[in-house]
Amino acid sequence: MPMKELPADARPREKLLARGPGALSDTELLALLLRTGTPGRGVLQMAQELLAEPVIGNGGERRGGFGGIAGLLHAELDDLKRVKGLGGSAKRAELAAVLELARRAVAQQLQQREIFSSPGAVKQYLQLTLAGRPHEVFAVLFLDAQNRLVALEELFRGTLTQTSVYPREVVQQALHHRAAAVVLAHNHPSGTVQPSRADEALTQTLKAALALVDVRVLDHVIVAPGGALSMAEHGLI
Repeated sequence: MPMKELPADARPREKLLARGPGALSDTELLALLLRTGTPGRGVLQMAQELLAEPVIGNGGERRGGFGGIAGLLHAELDDLKRVKGLGGSAKRAELAAVLELARRAVAQQLQQREIFSSPGAVKQYLQLTLAGRPHEVFAVLFLDAQNRLVALEELFRGTLTQTSVYPREVVQQALHHRAAAVVLAHNHPSGTVQPSRADEALTQTLKAALALVDVRVLDHVIVAPGGALSMAEHGLI
C-alpha cells in the first residue's frame, strides 16, 4: 500500500513521533531513511525487498535483498548501486553514513571505558567494521594500560594463515601505538564464526611474538554477517 494511503497513525514518521523509534519495524525505519520508492513500487515495498533474504543464482549472481539490516548496512556501495531505486548517489551515501555513524558511536564508547566492561560492544564494533567484507581481513585493536581502545588497524587481507600474517608487523604497530594489550580480529566471509586450526595456530604465534615486547593478547574475535565469536570465551587464548 502506498504511504499516502495508510492511516495517519500507521505512517512511519507519524508513528515514530508519537510512539518512539522502538515502535517501528526494520522495514518502517528503513522506509523513513529512503523517503521515496520508485514508480509502481512504494517506499515500504522497496524497504521490504532490500531487507529480504538474498537469492544466489546458478551462475553465482546475487538477487533478492541483503538479509536484514546488518546485511544491508554492510553492503558495498557497488552492490547498492545495482539495486533499482538506489542508482543515484544520495540514498547510497545516506546508508553508508548511517553505518559510519554507528561505527563511530561504538568506537567512542570503547575509547572511554575498559573494553571488557562491555564485551558485547567489542563484538558489535567489529561486526560493523569487518563482517560485511567480501574478502578476509585481519585487524588488531590496540589498547592502552586501562584496556581502552587506542586504534583499530586493518593489517592484512586475503586468506589468513601463519605465512600471510606477519608477526613482525603486528609487533611494530603495537610498539608504535604503545599498546599494553591487543584484541585480534578477522572476518569469515563464508558466514561461519567457528575458528579453524589455522586461526588457532595464528593466535598462538602472535601471542608468543607479542609477549616478547610485553604486550598481552586478550582475545581473538571472529566475525561474520550473522554473528561473532570470542576465542577467549571458548578457552582458545
